[in-house]
Amino acid sequence: MVRMKTPYLTRRAVVATFLVVGLAGVSWAQVPSAPAAVAPATCPVLLKHEFARLQDDAPQNLCQYAGKVVLVVNTASYCGFTRQYEGLEALYAKYQSRGLVVLGFPSNDFGKQEPGSAKEIADFCFNTYGVKFPMFAKTVVSGPQRNPLYAELMQATKAEPKWNFHKFLIDRSGKPVASFVSNVEPENVVITTAIEKALAQKL
Repeated sequence: MVRMKTPYLTRRAVVATFLVVGLAGVSWAQVPSAPAAVAPATCPVLLKHEFARLQDDAPQNLCQYAGKVVLVVNTASYCGFTRQYEGLEALYAKYQSRGLVVLGFPSNDFGKQEPGSAKEIADFCFNTYGVKFPMFAKTVVSGPQRNPLYAELMQATKAEPKWNFHKFLIDRSGKPVASFVSNVEPENVVITTAIEKALAQKL
């Protein structure tokens, strides 16, 4: 018995034939597209930290804010500057769509003005000032026990919070570009100008 020889099909031809025949009558929505080449996600070293979310202790990696302009603020509920929550929320509402995020870090370091539990702090922030920007669990921001983010901020800027509501501004590349002492209000033109300059810069 003589075997019939079949034409040799390259792997590419087989695949092409399958695609032509196999997809007949099939919509593109039903066919999974090949994964696009995606550049590896980059996260600045400064943001490679994880903190518990204030509301529920859920771990939050700060890398989720990579590419944004970040305003980092140490906060307290019973301070003469506590009303700055209102200005911080206003900044967040105004510039969020352009890439600004405000990150609040409650701290009891200065004057023992943040004695409450996480729930008490969260309720106070939302109910009194309508805070919607991300807030994290109470932490240490000064002295030898300060958290790693603040340690790196202070190393980079040579500035250290002396009281509640000190502000650090980080640009889109993850570089600290400004530091503002507590009595500089969030709406101060010095801060808004620095924010707008940082927002205008492209990666």
